[in-house]
Amino acid sequence: MENKTKQIKKKIHYGIKKNRRIIKKGLNNFFDWVKGAELVNLKECDTKDDPVRPDLNNEFRTSYGRKIYGVKYKNEIHAIMCFAFTNEVPRSVKELDNFSKDAFLQSALRDQKVGKIAVAYTVWSKKKGGGKLIVKEVFKMIKKSNHLNRLITLSPLTEMATNFHLRNKAKLIQVNETTQNFEYIN
Repeated sequence: MENKTKQIKKKIHYGIKKNRRIIKKGLNNFFDWVKGAELVNLKECDTKDDPVRPDLNNEFRTSYGRKIYGVKYKNEIHAIMCFAFTNEVPRSVKELDNFSKDAFLQSALRDQKVGKIAVAYTVWSKKKGGGKLIVKEVFKMIKKSNHLNRLITLSPLTEMATNFHLRNKAKLIQVNETTQNFEYIN
């Protein structure tokens, strides 16, 4: 019996040691891609991959000063976030469209600086950690901007969206009929 106990302890010890190596290797691979990733402005994206708003085409996503950003690592896009720039917090995609058109037209009088608020209306990730990384990188970019002063979301009323933004330290600022708005603050 004592011999069997020693064998079981030895197997458990070996299993733990093996799992530590696997986890450490996985974490190193994860951090390698995060460290080497860069934020890039995209001309288009595959809208069918968008789990939030696949119905919005690339023309919508890039007209009136709207932007598509991606996190790129080794020539592959791992996360995408689409923005509109506004001067007010939208409560719907229709308001987002109208507010971003209005801000774009006003920018003609202000040295092409479109809007004061960056509104992220969709985000998705193709690789674990990509969503969190793109939020962090975009937030850094907005803080460096000389005309943007807020990062707001126009998110669906889903538990997944709520959990994502709360995990990434955003604050819920309002719940609308079909959407919710979160704000990213230092």
